[in-house]
Amino acid sequence: MPIRVSADAGVYRRIVDIDGAPGVIEVWDVPREQALRLRAHLPAIDHLVHLVAGVRRLFDLDADPKAIDRDLSRDPRLKPLVRACRGMRVPGALDPFELGVRAILGQQVSVARATVLAGTLVAQLGRPVGGVAPLGLTHEFPKASVVAGADLSAIGLTTARQRALCTFAAAVASGDVTLDRGVGLDETVHALCALPGIGPWTAHYLAMRACGERDAFPASDLALRKVLGPDPTVRAEAWRPWRAYAAMHLWASH
Repeated sequence: MPIRVSADAGVYRRIVDIDGAPGVIEVWDVPREQALRLRAHLPAIDHLVHLVAGVRRLFDLDADPKAIDRDLSRDPRLKPLVRACRGMRVPGALDPFELGVRAILGQQVSVARATVLAGTLVAQLGRPVGGVAPLGLTHEFPKASVVAGADLSAIGLTTARQRALCTFAAAVASGDVTLDRGVGLDETVHALCALPGIGPWTAHYLAMRACGERDAFPASDLALRKVLGPDPTVRAEAWRPWRAYAAMHLWASH
């Protein structure tokens, strides 16, 4: 199975694209410093500043956890959850397109099955990267333009899921869909929901994680509806602009 991300002995590793050339990052926790340490293996250092910014987005390091905890703790339902897990972060993405593909592959299947599907996709379309096997890595995730023009029939997807994946990839490749926080939550959700096979849950999940939209809220999520009732958006109004963090707390508690 091709490997683009690995985590062992407390170290997160992944292949990154640096202006068309592959590199590798390693990130680990340094508890005594209350910080994360980054080691980057890069073909050139020109894009190091942008890479560091991407890693900060990946681990949501620019959030203000004290302010978020304070605001969410005003809700009696969330208060004990916040106390139990202070400083909750919303994990982001270095490659928003990759996260989008994973979200589509994971629709209506188990996490294990989605992982297998993603591995098959990378094996067929990803670029092998030499010299990184000692770090437990082998492949780079395929670009949107590659997935958009690929025959996905051998991956194990339904016809509808193949269409959803190819259409999403084509929209990202053409710029019709931009997975960036600067676009805005409403516009991002609207653009994603206009694509076949992507509904409000997937759109808000991508806005939350791929775009760093802190007020994204997948209200149709079954776990959230079980806790909050058939219309979670009513209760969630009080959690703005931190609804994504509230969702993370609720998911973590179930």
